[in-house]
Amino acid sequence: MFIEPDLGRKARTGWIEVISGCMFSGKTEELIRRLKRAHIARQKVEIFKPAMDTRYHEADVVSHNANSIRSTPIYSPQEMFLWTGDCDVVGIDEAQFLDESIVEVSVKLANSGKRIIIAGLDMDYEGKPFGCMPALMAVAEFVTKVHAVCAICGSIASYSYRLIPGKEKILLGETESYEARCRRCFNLGPKAVKGVS
Repeated sequence: MFIEPDLGRKARTGWIEVISGCMFSGKTEELIRRLKRAHIARQKVEIFKPAMDTRYHEADVVSHNANSIRSTPIYSPQEMFLWTGDCDVVGIDEAQFLDESIVEVSVKLANSGKRIIIAGLDMDYEGKPFGCMPALMAVAEFVTKVHAVCAICGSIASYSYRLIPGKEKILLGETESYEARCRRCFNLGPKAVKGVS
């Protein structure tokens, strides 16, 4: 269970929190929850997401449950330096879609005394580490792995199984394109049968 760090401003020690897991596991929901708590604590918050992710909204970060929070779409992690000068907390959603420089940018922002909260997929549709996420987890002070429910058998799910053909690593989609699966059902692939454990 994640124990939220002191939200006060006493010590300007920065840190990095990573929320990771498969699709439909509640990563964005948890990110929004933490950012709203920072707002309640009267902290200045800036939120970012990759500009390519327009599934729910052009700019806002939106969870599968339709909770949302204002954000700034970015094409490159360096753009965050333009917006984060006097903020206390930086939120980043769908970090796996950003390039590797997100690691260095996050470290610099944390070193300047900011709390960095990052959400992203830890594995791609093949069950392999996804982009910058392993490096972000390595430099983070706090890592929270959230889980979904397997769409086949109802067990704990850690994998994002792609339902439609295609070999491209990045394919934006929702329930029509992906489902959460446990290890066993993920490995069974198309042979997995709903309701059969």
